Amino acid sequence: MATTSEFVPVNLDATDWASFEPLVLALLDRPIRDRTDLERWLLDRSELEAAYSESSASLYIDMTCNTEDVAAQEAYKHFIETIPPKYKPLAFELDKKQTQLSRSLGLDTAPGRGERYRVLVRDVAVEVDLFRAENVPIQTALSLLAQKYDQLVGAMAVEFDGQERTMPQMARYMESNERALRERAWRAMSERRRKDKDAADGLFDEMVAKRDLLARNAALPTYVEYAFKQKRRFDYGVADCEAFHRACAEHVVPLLRRLDRERRGAMGLEKLRPWDLSVDAKGRPPLRPFQGGRELMSKTVATFARLDGRLAAMLRKLGDGSNANGARHADGSMAYVDLDTRKGKAPGGYQYNRDRSRAPFIFMNAAGLHNDIVIMIHEAGHLFHSMLCADEPLLHYRTASEEICEVASMSMELLTMPHWIRPAKGTDPGGGESFYVDEGDHARARRQQMERSITLLPWVATIDRFQHWIYSHPKHTRAERREFWLGLDDKFGHDIDWSGIEESRATMWHKQMHLFGHPFYYIEYGIAQLGALQLWLTSLEKGEKVAVERYIAGLKLGGSKPLPELFAAAGLKFDFGPETVKRLVDRVEKEIEKLPV
Repeated sequence: MATTSEFVPVNLDATDWASFEPLVLALLDRPIRDRTDLERWLLDRSELEAAYSESSASLYIDMTCNTEDVAAQEAYKHFIETIPPKYKPLAFELDKKQTQLSRSLGLDTAPGRGERYRVLVRDVAVEVDLFRAENVPIQTALSLLAQKYDQLVGAMAVEFDGQERTMPQMARYMESNERALRERAWRAMSERRRKDKDAADGLFDEMVAKRDLLARNAALPTYVEYAFKQKRRFDYGVADCEAFHRACAEHVVPLLRRLDRERRGAMGLEKLRPWDLSVDAKGRPPLRPFQGGRELMSKTVATFARLDGRLAAMLRKLGDGSNANGARHADGSMAYVDLDTRKGKAPGGYQYNRDRSRAPFIFMNAAGLHNDIVIMIHEAGHLFHSMLCADEPLLHYRTASEEICEVASMSMELLTMPHWIRPAKGTDPGGGESFYVDEGDHARARRQQMERSITLLPWVATIDRFQHWIYSHPKHTRAERREFWLGLDDKFGHDIDWSGIEESRATMWHKQMHLFGHPFYYIEYGIAQLGALQLWLTSLEKGEKVAVERYIAGLKLGGSKPLPELFAAAGLKFDFGPETVKRLVDRVEKEIEKLPV
């Protein structure tokens, strides 16, 4: 099989329909006589869709880097409103042609080569089954609603202590030892979010209605079934998710609340309040491991150099951490990172791979907190995944299901822990640069990460269960939604006192951007965390080198194998039921107890 394509012009602008459409039509019209022709056709289609994906990615990056840039917002909106609505019906025709040819020529069953195409044939057949022309304008509308949510949150800022501050910058105050200051900052943020509460609820109401319509148009009972099919969840179903929810309630929440009690006792409080969860319980100064995006980048590279030089070399390709403010620098050269928080920047963080050039981009809102290290290392894990399978000729296999993608990122959060500090003896592959120099600070950071790796699971269960209920009851009222959310927080949440601030508790979910722009994308974090914990335990029991080699072996496969086989390639068991959850929670709890409080 050929591994390169010359079908797509090097300088194709896929945002220009007049240039893009003839190539799509040429693929539809091309005669296919045998498997060799089909394999060439698949490669050419892959390259065309990579160009399409990259055009969309660059516009999205520009839009999220500055939600107040009218030109960037309009360019993204214009693309969403014009190109996907025209392309999706033609993509459906391409999918139909591909499916028919795959079956008639035995693409996934022929001796020797059939295994290569098993996942591709399976996945595209689902796309054919799910497509409805009437859903195209609904999907366009949903993309525009997600853009409005990003703009809504990106505009949030607070006048505090004489200066306008972004929400990520305000998070620094949650680590202050002055309780009154923490409360004042928390209330300022809560009040700012309250101003947009109705707007956020309104956007979500529209989204739920439109997603429900997508499902009914596709002859499916609810959006739950639609989302599972769309996400190609062949290897687990609703019952498995419910088992995970139960496992979290039975085996993780008790640990979460025991840690809350310990925190309350250490702080000498009768009750914990929401502004008491991030501060050091012993009154030690907040961890401030870096200043600015450039230092974050250099120290992250040094951290990976200590873990494995191959990983550091990949991250180093992204430059020195200078903010790009978009997909390209002012001189037109390719940009790779935008790390620092600022007003007008969309929330959250992501790693976006530009599929044709194979050029990654890391976006985040760093404010100098320890959690920013975790986010940066997390996104670097996604970067490694994309780079390790960059030589795969088929775009479909250069991407993978979110469950294994999140293993790529979450594993790095855990495997890098020993290397957040430079070694006390011997040579340092990191060149002496590190996030921490004090052993006590390093121990605090590691304990925080280990606790987070487990206590994240109930929040995952909360968000996932919330979505199952939302889309199983699409006609619910806001009051019913509020009641269900509060019930979930009673079941899975921290042991804290919300008296007098009940409204903030009822709208906590507004901060979870996945609910708005990426529906049903959250259980993946739970599944992946359990995989990452397994890999971390491998590093403890068999050594870091073994763990990293398994990590690389699994990620190199991209999405070319079914999910359980991808987990197995990394030496992991694909399971997220009660037995696995309990085993891993018990082991992590023992590891936590080894660290000083």
